[in-house]
Amino acid sequence: MQRIIIAFFTSLGVLLGGVLVGSLAGVLTQQSPIKLMFKLAKDIKLWAIATAIGGTFSNLRVLEGGFMEGKISLVAKQLLILISAFLGAQLAIWLITILTGGK
Repeated sequence: MQRIIIAFFTSLGVLLGGVLVGSLAGVLTQQSPIKLMFKLAKDIKLWAIATAIGGTFSNLRVLEGGFMEGKISLVAKQLLILISAFLGAQLAIWLITILTGGK
């Protein structure tokens, strides 16, 4: 359960932090920071999920090993961690959308 919560908040934090700090580049380059935030949020989402689950290859090996060896509980746990990371990233995108006035 701890790993699921950590994955959720890690992906949330990576996305929010990346977008907020990245929007400073919009100020420095005289672009709209709000438009840049939307673009960055979409671009960073996959990386936030990959970061939250601890890298893609190790988790894919666990999934493969779980399927091949019949360890369904291990596969279910990895899928829950992946879903949790995805939900954290989605929440971050929703918060960015709400805080910047929506699309």
